[in-house]
Amino acid sequence: MLALLCSYHVHAQTNSALVNFNAQHEQTVRFSTAGAAVDAHDGEIAFFNGTYYLYGTSYGCGFEWGKKTAPFCGFKVYTSTDLAQWTDKGFLFDANTPVWQTRCNGSTYGCFRPHVIYNKKTKQYVLWINVYDNRTGFRVFTSKKPTGPFTEVAEPKLAVNSDGAIAGLNNGDHDTFVDEDGTAYLAYTDWQTKGTIVIEKLSADYLTGTGEHIKSVTSGNTEAPALFRRGSSYYLLYSDPNCGYCSGTGTSYKRASSPLGPWSDGTKISDNSCGGQPSFVSFLKLNGDSVFLYGSDLWNNAAKNEALANYFWAPLSFDAQGNILPIGCHDSIPLSLKAAPLPAAAKELDNSSGQQGFRLQCDIHQCIQRAQSFTAKRSGTLHTVSLTVFKSGYPDDDLHISIHPADANGLPVTGKVLYQKAISRDTISWAATPVILHPNIPVTATRDYVIVVRSATNSGRYGITFSDESTKTVGRAAYSSDCGQVFRVEENRVLKFSTYIGK
Repeated sequence: MLALLCSYHVHAQTNSALVNFNAQHEQTVRFSTAGAAVDAHDGEIAFFNGTYYLYGTSYGCGFEWGKKTAPFCGFKVYTSTDLAQWTDKGFLFDANTPVWQTRCNGSTYGCFRPHVIYNKKTKQYVLWINVYDNRTGFRVFTSKKPTGPFTEVAEPKLAVNSDGAIAGLNNGDHDTFVDEDGTAYLAYTDWQTKGTIVIEKLSADYLTGTGEHIKSVTSGNTEAPALFRRGSSYYLLYSDPNCGYCSGTGTSYKRASSPLGPWSDGTKISDNSCGGQPSFVSFLKLNGDSVFLYGSDLWNNAAKNEALANYFWAPLSFDAQGNILPIGCHDSIPLSLKAAPLPAAAKELDNSSGQQGFRLQCDIHQCIQRAQSFTAKRSGTLHTVSLTVFKSGYPDDDLHISIHPADANGLPVTGKVLYQKAISRDTISWAATPVILHPNIPVTATRDYVIVVRSATNSGRYGITFSDESTKTVGRAAYSSDCGQVFRVEENRVLKFSTYIGK
């Protein structure tokens, strides 16, 4: 059985907060303003013109590293004004073309690590991604907007592994950095030397290397570099050791007076990166405060598909000498940012479980079913039901959702089905995403109804989102392990759903 526990909190507060874990130190999942789990991994957060941009690799379509038939999903971008509420702005470019599927699908090493910087001279946003279909290991794009669409330019040339095999394991995980004078640098992993870090100065347009570089900044077995400047010092954070998709590699850093060195010896500041692998350090302005935001990918137990992976974000702390202090794995971190207003509720919203404290459970298959009751607050037509679900593995049956009248205990009345629909397995995301149903059935105020979720799949599983911390009384969650013959109430639990009733 595959399962991942995570939660998302929305606080009624003036200022925003970074919520990484709940009170039990369980991973939290970040939902977009549309109610779907944020699906952007191994990327970064950038700040352009008063808006925060989260860039990352998407896994929702079913990409699996090393599975030859797995599709490439592409790179996504989300925007926010408070680092808490994220709006899905779509993909940076169309990844569904034959060219990009050939370059990045499961038959290759894949494509990862989108990083975007802005060139003030050319007035272009420049995107670098890591690929394994060419010699340099990177492809570069430009756009007039930070959300794209991005257009590919000529393949970059770099000083290291320029004579390596095409489509070989040459250069890997990288970071882009723009210094105060506008000079840009690329920090990247040299796989030919078993994971040393290289830093190379980029051309004035940021589209290729210059050959001016320093090799072996680290001694090997490292990856995921993050390069930044604080005052007169430059810092390089990195995964120590390297371990792709591992839940708990270390984070170390080095320090220098120039991006091209010489660099100090390494210092470890976390043994497990708060349960993940270091991904980025972003210099951000928060209402005048300068923050160096550290990001770690909380990988899903080395799963080949990482749609359920979460994030740890926290500002770095420094001592008086400029040394980075050990990273504390805090559950929640207040920010000096005004919280953005919550999205307005739809006019005919009748019931909603909200978004507090939700985690993910992946066990629906064969005779295991899950259910959620709700009370109609008004009489009319139940025209829309939203239920957040996902899949893991490759189910061989569709997901079946039905609505029933409820008995006195909030459980489905046996044999009475008011509505049912089969949701094609091919349309369900690997990332937790609302499924929208349109029952268009009459309901009566104060009466209880039940949503039942089931599948006879033998391979793969379906999952639901649930909370044991909901402050709302919106119904009861229930569980059946005998194909729906008997349901038992799960006390203090609610599934993530909403219902809409019109006249």
